[in-house]
Order: sequence, then C-alpha cells, then structure tokens
Amino acid sequence: MPWKNQTGGPWGPGPKGPWGAGPQPTGPKPPDLEDLLRRAQERIRQLLPGGHLSGMGILLILIGAVAIWGMSGFFRVQSEELGVVLRFGKHVRTVQPGLNYHLPYPIETVLLPKALRVSTLNIGLTLVQDSARSTSTMRDVPEESLMLTGDENIVDVDFTVLWRIKPDGVGDFLFNIQNPEGTVKAVAESAMREWVGRSDIQPILTSERTKIEASVHELMQKTLDQYGAGVLIQQVQMQKVDPPAQVIDSFRDVQAARADLERLQNEAQTYANRVVPDSRGRAAQIVQNAQGYKEQAIAEAKGQSSRFLQVYQAYKEAPDVTRERIYLETMEHVLGDADKLVYDPGSSSSGGIVPYLPLSELTSRRSGSTANQPARTDGGAR
Repeated sequence: MPWKNQTGGPWGPGPKGPWGAGPQPTGPKPPDLEDLLRRAQERIRQLLPGGHLSGMGILLILIGAVAIWGMSGFFRVQSEELGVVLRFGKHVRTVQPGLNYHLPYPIETVLLPKALRVSTLNIGLTLVQDSARSTSTMRDVPEESLMLTGDENIVDVDFTVLWRIKPDGVGDFLFNIQNPEGTVKAVAESAMREWVGRSDIQPILTSERTKIEASVHELMQKTLDQYGAGVLIQQVQMQKVDPPAQVIDSFRDVQAARADLERLQNEAQTYANRVVPDSRGRAAQIVQNAQGYKEQAIAEAKGQSSRFLQVYQAYKEAPDVTRERIYLETMEHVLGDADKLVYDPGSSSSGGIVPYLPLSELTSRRSGSTANQPARTDGGAR
C-alpha cells in the first residue's frame, strides 16, 4: 500500500508544531531566517562594487539579520484578546491588549484567544442563514431540546448560555480542552437534563424557571472547574419551555382545566372565609344569649324560692294575717288592669247595677283640657 500521500506515515498525520495537535499560534507568522539572509546578501551584492562580499559586508549582513529578527518579536493584542506568551511551548505569561514584545521565534511565540469577549451559545436552537434573502432565522433542534421530566413527561426546553474565558484561566482554556465551545455545550445540555429530570413538568412551566436557571448555572460552573477548562459561565437563560408540539393543544386544555379548578377553589375559599366567621359570630351570640337566659332563670328561681320561704316563715308566725295578705295581693295582680263594675245587691236602681266611676279617665280628661286652655296673663285673678 503506497504511503506517499500520507505526510505523517501509516499512523496518520504527525504533529503540526511544537504544541502537538493542540492549538496553534495565531499571532504574526515569524520570518524565514534563511530567506531573509539570502535577500540581504543579494541586496548587499548589488550595492557593493564588483558584487563581491568582504568580511565587513558579511558583518553588516549579520547585524541587519539580527536586527530584523529582534524586531519580529513585536506584536499587537486587540481589545477582545489576551496574549499568551509561550517559551519553547511553555506558558510563561499573559499580556493585556496593546503593543507588546516577546523574544523572537523560535524562543517565544504568542497565542491570541478572544478571552475578553462574551460568547453566546444556543441549545435547542440553531441559526439558519438564507443566502437568497440575506436573512437569518432560528430553527428548533428537537434532539437537543426534548427532555424527560421527573414525572415522566416530555418538555421542549430552549435555552441560552453566556460564557467567557476566565482572566486567570487563559492557559487552562488553551491547553486543557480541545473543543471549548463543544465542551461548554455538552456540559450545559447535561446540566439542564439533570435538573429537568429532577423536577415535575408543572413547576418547570410556571414557577421554577428562575430556580432551574440558577441551579444549572451553578452545576455548569462546578463541572467546568473540575475539568480545568478555564471557562466562566456568565448567565443561563431559558428561552422557551413548552410541551412537545404534537401534544401542546391537549396540554393547553389540561392547563385551562387546572386554571378553572384553581379559580373555583379560590372562590370557594373566599366564600368560606366570609361565611364561616359570620356563622361563628352568630353561634357565639346564641351561646351568650342562652347563657344569659340561664343565669336570669336561675336568679329568678332563686328569688322566687327565697320569697316563698319568707312568706312561709311569716305564715307560720301569723297565718290569718298572711292568708289575707296573699289574697289581697293576688286579687290586685288579677284585677289590676281590668275594667271593673261594682255590683251592689241592695241598690234598687238599674236592677241593682251601679256604674263604676272611672276616676282615672276623668283625671286624664281633666288634665287634657287643662293643657289646651290658654295661659293666663292676669296672674290668676277672676
């Protein structure tokens, strides 16, 4: 089997640089020293008479080459970047944006990751470019967004992760993980599936979204720190949380029924809160009235029994007087409010019936006539 097209032998391509198969320098390409020396020699030969190099000419060439080689160490770090300086492939320092210098290649090289930029990662959604209309639209990715809840329901979760490189973890970001964005995406999807799997579908759709976002954020950061990824999670945002499209209509009917159930329960609770205190107040009033009637009846019974004992004691001491007194009090009680006629059997007029003189009525009429007379102004003289 011919291997002439395989640059790294029968075991695949070999290392691509002093860093193996890892990230390669992204700074300015170092100059080719041999090419620089050759061009400098040709330029000097053209300047020297006769086109021959002397010892002084060779020295000038070496000095110029060294100067050019030394100046090749200048590099610029852009505003969103940090410069990672490697000395013989080992991370020695990190430099801030601006003009900087490192020892020329091959002693030191520089990597320029976008360490100050906040990256956005969409999970469950993908951006589709329409070249004909020059527009872009978001398309759902069910294989990423469909998740199983703790109560064995399926929910469609689309969320966004904002992340960046840690300022003190640029070296970890470059050398500890091979595919940073893919690693962050896998960790985010795994953390979200874990927390959705612990929760029921109803809280996920309503009240637990903020709690799940915070929990996923914390779990992602903990996992990436364990990996030594040098990644800082800024925020986790749940964009859309819905049942699958195939059952969303039925699910909305169930949600409407649950809302009606909660509404009716709230109305019943409101009615109970209004009626129960009123009923308790009435019951307390009835109990208080009964207690008052009880105390009144007991007091009256005690008073009557005490009066009876006193009358009985008086009767034992003077029976005739007491009997007469009881008779008179009884007749007073019976005839006190009745209209009375006095009958005298010895009278001959009116068949022996003598009309009763209503003194009370005469007195009331006299009082009324006196009140209707005009007031005297002569001091009462006639």
